Amino acid sequence: MTDLDLNLLTVLDALLRAGSVTAAAEKLHMSAPATSRALGRLRRTLDDPLLVRAGRGLVPTPLALSLAPQVGAIVEQARALLTTSQGLDLSTVDRRFTVRANDGWTSVLGGPLLAQVSSAAPGIRLRFAPEGDDDIQPLRDGSIDLDIGVIDDLGPEITVQPLWQEPWVPVVAPNHPLTHGPVTWQRLVAHPYVAISRRGRSTGPYDDLLATHGLHRKVVAITPTATTAAHLLFESDVICLFMATFAKHAAKRMGLCPIRTPDPLPVTRVSQAWHPRSENDPAHRWLRETIHTLGPDNNPP
Repeated sequence: MTDLDLNLLTVLDALLRAGSVTAAAEKLHMSAPATSRALGRLRRTLDDPLLVRAGRGLVPTPLALSLAPQVGAIVEQARALLTTSQGLDLSTVDRRFTVRANDGWTSVLGGPLLAQVSSAAPGIRLRFAPEGDDDIQPLRDGSIDLDIGVIDDLGPEITVQPLWQEPWVPVVAPNHPLTHGPVTWQRLVAHPYVAISRRGRSTGPYDDLLATHGLHRKVVAITPTATTAAHLLFESDVICLFMATFAKHAAKRMGLCPIRTPDPLPVTRVSQAWHPRSENDPAHRWLRETIHTLGPDNNPP
């Protein structure tokens, strides 16, 4: 390992991402034979095949899978260092960023973000990863570049930037009884609810608010995603709580109806988080700033 050519890390990163010598060679602007020779050197150095044939493509070995996040992070840091010293030309950036967010945020932000990327930085590719546990390891190892959502304090190792605050909003189908007449707390608990929770939870701050009025609701179903919950509303007189931005999105795109409550509902802060190694990466910074500008605070209805 002491004689490893560090340029081989760039080749390894491209091979692991592409799963093809030809595709990696094109990305690296190298010939296929040169890329194949580099793979051979990597195999000898690491004493592992790294990529093995599977059908028409190549699949990574367990060692390659374990190395991929670290190799990717090292390559991104090196790229950021060189880009910082040379200046950023968005039109020439060739990067892939992985953004972790629930389907609600992806539905609301994904389209406008893609439009911005396509216009300003067409070489950037976005991978939207589903929301997972509150685990910083993907940010630490580089498999996730940005985490968007309701994020608690993740400790000094992770940078968290507040994006916006917004309330929860009850949403119903267009033919729901609550779309007619005054809405009271009693009417709001007279109908069943669909809850959204990837952990299977059925209660939250809304239930605490209902309790102050001596009321409680009946949750008849729990779904892990907002889009699934939105589709369930059309089949019965159920209610679902969505964040305000998704509620507006569902009203515009699906014809669902947000309901005004007698009193304001709890407000939740949405943030984005990243590992400090990306702090001074110009392309990463551009992506963060672009996402920030797409929030509801900067795009009032």
